[in-house]
Amino acid sequence: MNTPHESEARLRELLDQRVAVLDGAWGTMLQGAGLTPADYRGDRFGDHIHDVTGDPDLLNLTRPDVILDVHRQYLAAGADITTTNTFTATSIGQADYGLQAHVHEMNVRGAQLARQAADEAGGRFVAGSIGP
Repeated sequence: MNTPHESEARLRELLDQRVAVLDGAWGTMLQGAGLTPADYRGDRFGDHIHDVTGDPDLLNLTRPDVILDVHRQYLAAGADITTTNTFTATSIGQADYGLQAHVHEMNVRGAQLARQAADEAGGRFVAGSIGP
């Protein structure tokens, strides 16, 4: 594992050579995965009172395999940097789903999944995705 200083040096070296490529549209990839309401709920949120279908950040907890697959696809396609699946993992973003209490866990798990995929791909970079 690289230190923050080593990671920064590696990224600067890459950027001195060429433009770095980020992953792409997460929403499109997740929509194309053919997920059902049960995929979003998983076992853990089966009795949750709100409809959680369409909450991409919840998938970090209920379908980490799907999230890893999206990371792996973008990295296999040549992305240098993969972004965490955490754009709406904020208390404001999760309020629509009544999942504010799970924001920290969604963010941690999203970062872990991105790091796992980046390491599997030979130590690529991870960028945190933070929505408004």
